[in-house]
Amino acid sequence: MPSWFDIHEIPVTANSPNDESSLLKAVQNVHATIDKEIAAGTNPNNIFICGFSQGGALTLASVLLYPKTLGGGAVFSGWVPFNSSVIEQITPEAKRTPILWSHGLSDKTVLFEAGQAAPPFLEKLVLVA
Repeated sequence: MPSWFDIHEIPVTANSPNDESSLLKAVQNVHATIDKEIAAGTNPNNIFICGFSQGGALTLASVLLYPKTLGGGAVFSGWVPFNSSVIEQITPEAKRTPILWSHGLSDKTVLFEAGQAAPPFLEKLVLVA
């Protein structure tokens, strides 16, 4: 099945293993697209990254690892796709990007518990979840 990065188990839970290597490759692709938009004259404050399920997890990683403040990110039924080691790479500018987080109760692919793990993670970064 086509995917943004490798997922090693479905359903995704709060304790599912993360494949940071393939995730970071996907993040580089998203960042390249953002860079092209900025080079074309788009203000970073007008760039919004949104995604559902695996795309939501990629959205979170892409927004938090981008070195500039963006207009915002929206994650729908996603999860935190990396371990605490990635936190050190998050810049103060990225922490200023607003993030909307939403997760359905009946999701059978990314369990609600996986989505609920995100607000405490974001609060540790001093982001309002």
